[in-house]
Amino acid sequence: MQIGQLAQHAGVAIDTVRYYERHGILPEPRRQASGYGRYGEDDVARLRFVRRAKGLGFTLTEIRDLLALSSRPADDMAGLKAAANEKLVDVEHKLAELTRIRDGLQTLVRSCPGHGALARCPILAALSEESA
Repeated sequence: MQIGQLAQHAGVAIDTVRYYERHGILPEPRRQASGYGRYGEDDVARLRFVRRAKGLGFTLTEIRDLLALSSRPADDMAGLKAAANEKLVDVEHKLAELTRIRDGLQTLVRSCPGHGALARCPILAALSEESA
């Protein structure tokens, strides 16, 4: 199949396929005499893997590592589990930080009546505090 068909089957844009090729996520395709790249079902599966991993928050560098691990099916799964666990810990830290931000914003929003002069706005006052 050609690049457009690959992109369609994998649910990504053609530019995404080219980007992944440039960054070593997807191998360069076999070339026909016409110069067009030829892709196979393995390439579709690889792109779907990348798309799902990105959806779980993995970076391209991490995805490259996951792909390297997945290419050695005889190896123990401990490395893959460790990578997934590390991502989970990272996500939990981000969630805690987002919760802290949300709580702070909720406090600010609740403190503001939403009318009156800006000079008396509790949100501006809180953001302008020296201890903040």
